[in-house]
Amino acid sequence: MQSQHVSGTESGFVAFLKRKNVTLSPKVYFIQAMSYMALGLFSSLLIGSILNTVGVKFDIPLFTETLWPLAKDMTGPAIAVAVAYALQAPALVMFSVTTVGAAGAALGGPVGAFVAALIATECGKLVANETKVDILVTPAVTIIIGVAVGTFIGPYIGNAMTSLGDVIMYATQLHPFLMGMMVAVLMGMALTLPISSAAIAIMLSLNGLAAGAATVGCCVQMVGFAVMSFRENRWAGLVAQGLGTSMLQMPNIIKNRKIWLPTILTSAILGPVSTLIFAMENTPLGAGMGTSGFVGQIQTVMALDAAGWSSSATYSAILLMHFVLPAVLTLFFAEVMRKMGWIKPGDLALHLS
Repeated sequence: MQSQHVSGTESGFVAFLKRKNVTLSPKVYFIQAMSYMALGLFSSLLIGSILNTVGVKFDIPLFTETLWPLAKDMTGPAIAVAVAYALQAPALVMFSVTTVGAAGAALGGPVGAFVAALIATECGKLVANETKVDILVTPAVTIIIGVAVGTFIGPYIGNAMTSLGDVIMYATQLHPFLMGMMVAVLMGMALTLPISSAAIAIMLSLNGLAAGAATVGCCVQMVGFAVMSFRENRWAGLVAQGLGTSMLQMPNIIKNRKIWLPTILTSAILGPVSTLIFAMENTPLGAGMGTSGFVGQIQTVMALDAAGWSSSATYSAILLMHFVLPAVLTLFFAEVMRKMGWIKPGDLALHLS
């Protein structure tokens, strides 16, 4: 009898969570929500950084003195709203998490904003529309829980992510060959997987040589897939993958994992070339973007300019390492694998219409 009562209670709780659209799904939290977090970052910090660069180059005070500081300050709220949108939060919850995002970012950086917004949104959804004073209860619960999470665990999360990023950057300087290879391969694969390489780079505050290798790895995935699938997808596929995302190939990778080998091998080669020969650098904002919207290249220009590179050296390195070598090497490996029968006609075809 007691067992039946417990089972009924559990069933009722599960039904309540389902009714409130709270899934407790790692896939939803760490793939879907994190992907939307990247959109929040792009809509605030990344676009602000790009416009700030334009403002510095062309002396536009509106961009450098007004827009850029505001974009930085709004990063936390933008992340929080993006996460709430990904979790299909009700209106009151979505509006309330702006405060949560600001608190989380102030105390724990982008990761603090993400975690605080995630927990606050799910808790806010649980109480939304459950009382007659919903306009008071829902915002209060969302903000109190979110700010509490940001206050108590935000600093620990922020410090942990910064420390991990510091370890990666230090290890890359200490062992540029091995770490250059690992960072390029793993960050490139993260860009193609349904997770956000941009968010990872910003969370870890990757910069310097590690960020340069990460950028090369991401460029290899985008440019590589665009070029080696040109016979199947033509110009539409070239643009969609080369300037959009190589994530479009994930359904094909699931069907035939061997189509991923050309870009992975190319990343493994070019990562150490980036760290040892060219010593390319980047910023956290560009490290995980690859060629998407040319954000990786814009940020590379900024990083190398700060490092004292000449314009000709900077643009030559970017052209070679972000476009030419990724295309040539990936195409070479792909053609070898086509002849071996590992990649067959149609394996890389996309359905873009």
